[in-house]
Amino acid sequence: MEHTYKFLLRLGDDSLILGQRLAELCGHGPILEEDIALTNISLDLIGQATNIYTYAAELEGKGSDADALAFLRLEHQYLNVVLVEQPNGNFADTLVRQFFFDVYRKLLFEQLLTSTDKQLAAIAEKSLKETRYHLKHSSEWVIRLGDGTELSKERVQFAILDLWRYTDELFYMDETELHLANAGVIPNLKELKSSWMDQVLLVLNQATLNLPDNQGYFGAGRQGRHSEHMGFLLAQLQYMQRAYPNMQW
Repeated sequence: MEHTYKFLLRLGDDSLILGQRLAELCGHGPILEEDIALTNISLDLIGQATNIYTYAAELEGKGSDADALAFLRLEHQYLNVVLVEQPNGNFADTLVRQFFFDVYRKLLFEQLLTSTDKQLAAIAEKSLKETRYHLKHSSEWVIRLGDGTELSKERVQFAILDLWRYTDELFYMDETELHLANAGVIPNLKELKSSWMDQVLLVLNQATLNLPDNQGYFGAGRQGRHSEHMGFLLAQLQYMQRAYPNMQW
């Protein structure tokens, strides 16, 4: 149960932090349709986080709830990958970050449908419908930007080169994931990487974009060690609950 709880925090934190990043773009989309699309994806991710945290709080058994897990932890207690906390940057940065994450998340949810943990499988089933749309949206934009103007191609290519170093952490496994994989609760995350790479390359080839020769590696978010951006993000995310403890709408 302890391992499942920790995995749920990692899963939920990915959704919450990326949802918060996209929420920052509300009212700032490049076109009205895209403003609405990004806001809806943000709402989907925060909804996923709520379902995941609710289950995590039940397993913890300490009287906590989804709001407490979302708003009342310290920075080092969040276990999201460093990729999702990166700034929105320009539109290409936002879409490439989303695309890398969406491919991973779709593959993960597909595998979780057969989890021996029935509640986790149910969460995955509900979330997968949304995630398929997210991936369709981000992949189509990557292709459009890569195969667009000289400026759009330059920006999306730079975003790929900049964000690529954070992607390997998506497949991080420690004793938590190893234990759950052996019990059939989750897939072996490292085995997802080849499928993830195939799908990423399929889209990038259509977009006439390239991956860096040297992937590099940066990220210890799964262990609670984050980039310099995380503290600023949490200051915004947690402000109301910190300023007005236990407030409710």
